[in-house]
Amino acid sequence: MKEEFTISIFTENHIGLLNRVSIIFTRRHINIESITASESEVPGIYRYTVVVNETREQVEKVVKQIEKQVEIFCAFYHRTEEIVYQEIALYKLPTAAISNGLGLEKLIRDNNARILSLEGEFIVIEKTGHKEETQELLKKLQPFNVLEFVRSGRVAMIKQKENLTHTLVELEKTHHSEYKN
Repeated sequence: MKEEFTISIFTENHIGLLNRVSIIFTRRHINIESITASESEVPGIYRYTVVVNETREQVEKVVKQIEKQVEIFCAFYHRTEEIVYQEIALYKLPTAAISNGLGLEKLIRDNNARILSLEGEFIVIEKTGHKEETQELLKKLQPFNVLEFVRSGRVAMIKQKENLTHTLVELEKTHHSEYKN
């Protein structure tokens, strides 16, 4: 049965690596729901966060195949309940929407959003939350004539205490013991 998984991939920052990783998903006919890339807490190591809806077996196979890439240090997958995550959404509306008295300011406050930028012709509203929350705010803002909408990919951390540094130390121990044998 398909379910949502968040895959974290830790890697060096090499040109073309993201393309090689995405090809692994393509070959297995797995659609990527969202993807983000950023630095990690360890200097020189980057993190890709990929969200997919797939069976556990397929995700396990993909993660194993991803880890075979030379520049990949490690990759993990987690169910939604095992992580803390957020996305950010930006909404552009005409400036007139805030001055027409239809309660836009209250709507923004009630949805824990904020005005990020107030320009001459438009305002930009920011909302951080889960996809469902940002999508719901989009629906509520439609009557105000949304000019533009964008949502980031997921950023996520596992709920366990272990961090990347701990994981890399454990991987190093494993590799050293393999080379000694």
